[in-house]
Amino acid sequence: MDEHEDEILADELAALAAVGGGWGGLTRFVAKLMRKNVHEIDLVVALPFEDTVEHVARVLGRAGRRVDPVSEPGEDQATIRVVAGGGFGAMNPVVVTALVTKSGASDSQVRLRAAAKEGLIRQRAGERTAVRLAAFLDT
Repeated sequence: MDEHEDEILADELAALAAVGGGWGGLTRFVAKLMRKNVHEIDLVVALPFEDTVEHVARVLGRAGRRVDPVSEPGEDQATIRVVAGGGFGAMNPVVVTALVTKSGASDSQVRLRAAAKEGLIRQRAGERTAVRLAAFLDT
């Protein structure tokens, strides 16, 4: 999951640089060298598995643009991944991955992971995005 996150973040930062008139290739290279701010939160959602997957997809869909996960984990699990905006002015791309696991007949577990690249100024975009989305998922 980490390598794919790094690729997505590097591509997103390169696209932002190209829009701003910068060199996308150089930005992609530098982005791969930057440290990553990652935060994971485990939640229990009091909904059946299928309803939880729909709820998580809806919440994450409002937060950002959906991208395909690396692989589908299995029958009793689903992965949803989006690229959302975080940090100052929501200009820092954040890869948010939710792994939904069937827990029982009436509840499911959700592992929410948010990752963002950090520059010289620490914005903690991954951490703040994970906390914000976890609050929406918990309601």
